[in-house]
Amino acid sequence: MAYTNDGSATAPADATARAGAHRASSTTPPGDSTTQPGQDGPTRPRTPPAGRQRAQKRARVRTTEPFTVVSYIVVTLFALFCLIPLWMIVAGSFTDETKLSLDGYSLFPDPFSLDAYKALFSGQAIGRAYQATLFITVVGTALSVSCTAGLAWVIARRMRVISRPLTVFAYLPLLFNVGLVPMYLLITQVLQLRNSWFAVILPHMLMPFLVFITVAFFRQIPQEILDSARVDGASELRVFFRIVLPLSKAVIAVIALFYAVAYWNEWFWAILFLSDPDKYPLQQLLQNMIANVTNAAMLPGGNAPTVPVYQLRLALTAVTIGPIILAYPFAQRFFVKGLTLGATKG
Repeated sequence: MAYTNDGSATAPADATARAGAHRASSTTPPGDSTTQPGQDGPTRPRTPPAGRQRAQKRARVRTTEPFTVVSYIVVTLFALFCLIPLWMIVAGSFTDETKLSLDGYSLFPDPFSLDAYKALFSGQAIGRAYQATLFITVVGTALSVSCTAGLAWVIARRMRVISRPLTVFAYLPLLFNVGLVPMYLLITQVLQLRNSWFAVILPHMLMPFLVFITVAFFRQIPQEILDSARVDGASELRVFFRIVLPLSKAVIAVIALFYAVAYWNEWFWAILFLSDPDKYPLQQLLQNMIANVTNAAMLPGGNAPTVPVYQLRLALTAVTIGPIILAYPFAQRFFVKGLTLGATKG
């Protein structure tokens, strides 16, 4: 305690300083400024307060929401625009033949008619065509995926003796197309596969682009995994079937989808090598009906004036493309993932 000249008491200087510092700290809002040791004045915090962060986040959301909404609207309208031709095929297949002949196609079947589907499924041609197409698609896809994966694995291993010749063999068709006459002579005279479904399968057995994608994917598999399996005594076949293939499900799904679509839509090689109507696939049956209107009256078994020719064409088109369109969305996620992983180098 200190005393002045007149005898009054005063507080110590250090106590007064502590009281002032306490009052200053109590009036300073939290998060506004801080004082570092050894510094004279306050400094700004390194991170903004939580309230300011939330405000900035809401501002960013408000600026991006209009663009996102417009993007979704544009993409949706474009998708609907792309679906219009497909929908017109389906609607036309249910429209009365007279209405189609007089007024053409419309977005809605008016009047509604099932005459085309009744005529289509009344005969056996469509059943045999489905059987042929399913055999060509399933067997061809299995063989093509097996050959593509095996060839790509040998090329990806970079074996000195065999990898380079196989690389030239696989990628050369990207530059030069195989002649039609040599292929025809090989199938009909050398292999004797006329009127055989394998004559349609063999020309699509290997696609160079799919081999390229598969090779790029196989080269991304970590070498340490393969070396550890070999150290444990696994053979090359065991490494391929037990390690490589399970790690390559995405790219296998991609090439399987490509091959399945190619085999399902095949009609050119079927026209060249298949002359037996009992072995016609769906695409060849559809092509014959479009090329010659009288075939449409003869296929399901009916008199020419009573068969709905135009409606029957649309019905067969819908039946032909329907299964492959319905199966595509289930493989979409593998399709995108496989193309992304197979087209990059890690």
